[in-house]
Amino acid sequence: MSVYTLGIWLVKPGREEDFVQAWQELARRTLEEFPGARAVLLHDRDVPNRFISTGPWDSVEQVGQWRQSRAFTEGTAAMQDLLERFEPHTLDEAVSIGGPA
Repeated sequence: MSVYTLGIWLVKPGREEDFVQAWQELARRTLEEFPGARAVLLHDRDVPNRFISTGPWDSVEQVGQWRQSRAFTEGTAAMQDLLERFEPHTLDEAVSIGGPA
C-alpha cells in the first residue's frame, strides 16, 4: 500500500494565480530532488480560494525526507504571503479500486 501526502491550501483571495505559479515551482524543485515524484494540484469549484494537492510516495521515510528538503522548506516558505492557511497531511492508503491512478 502507498503513502500519500495531502495539502489543503487556503489562498488569500485574489492571489490564486500567484499561488499556482509558486506551487508549480515547488513541484519542479521537488522533481529535481526526488526524481519520479508525482503530484496533482486540484482547485475546489465550491471554494474558489481552496486548493488541494496530493501525491503518492514509496514510504513514510521518503515523505519525511521531502518535508525536510530544500524544495519543500523553501517552497512553502515562499508561499506564506499567499496563504491564509496550509494543512499538510500524511495518509496511508486504505482501499484502492480500479486501474492505475
